[in-house]
Amino acid sequence: MLAATDEIVLHYIKYGESSIITTIYTREFGRQSYIINAARKNKSKNGTGIFQSLFLVELVAYQKQSREVQRIKEIKNSPAYQNIPFDVTKSTQVIFLAELLYKTLMEEEGSPELFHFIKNSLLYFDLMDYNTVNFHLYFLYRLTEYLGILPDMTTTNFKGWFDLKKGSISPNEPSHPYFVHPEATKLLTNLATLKIQDIKEFKISADMRNYLLSKLIEYYHFHFQNLGEIKSLKVLREVFS
Repeated sequence: MLAATDEIVLHYIKYGESSIITTIYTREFGRQSYIINAARKNKSKNGTGIFQSLFLVELVAYQKQSREVQRIKEIKNSPAYQNIPFDVTKSTQVIFLAELLYKTLMEEEGSPELFHFIKNSLLYFDLMDYNTVNFHLYFLYRLTEYLGILPDMTTTNFKGWFDLKKGSISPNEPSHPYFVHPEATKLLTNLATLKIQDIKEFKISADMRNYLLSKLIEYYHFHFQNLGEIKSLKVLREVFS
């Protein structure tokens, strides 16, 4: 079947002397792998520049359900980012998020709502013009809803600890070490209510950003046992230090 679809690049690896295999999240078919012949040749029209982390692409592919790796007939970046590839703060966040998505999006079936959340968030992020350093926190929290692991941030007027194991706020400090301290829990409840256009106004210290990020990743580890080490996290922290 020849299929045309919108896609988001998650990852690629070298294959053979000049080809690559890329893992892409598609609107129609979920997670898919595609082989691109001669992608690493200098004059290739489908060079590796198309397949950078979370680049948006349109493609036409020979789609066969029983085949593990599909073949691409045509592909192009669309729409092309205006700022992400040229802004180290934005591109570093995108590389980090691509790695996390690569390790969590495993379903080989389409989820249009999830696809459009990722795509629309990236397009908005690309055009953000200031205070972009907290986008990845917003994205990580909001992604939980589409992955079916949305935490319960319901609270009343009490000092609360977010319990990572239970995925909810406790009025008392949990007996185990997997929790978020009250000051950060309050910020997390603020983050939970943010709309994407409000990210610019979400201002926190670098130390608090790192703390919230580590706790959100810890929360993901409770739900994705094979998440493993996020290798791009070190670079992200260096850029924001």
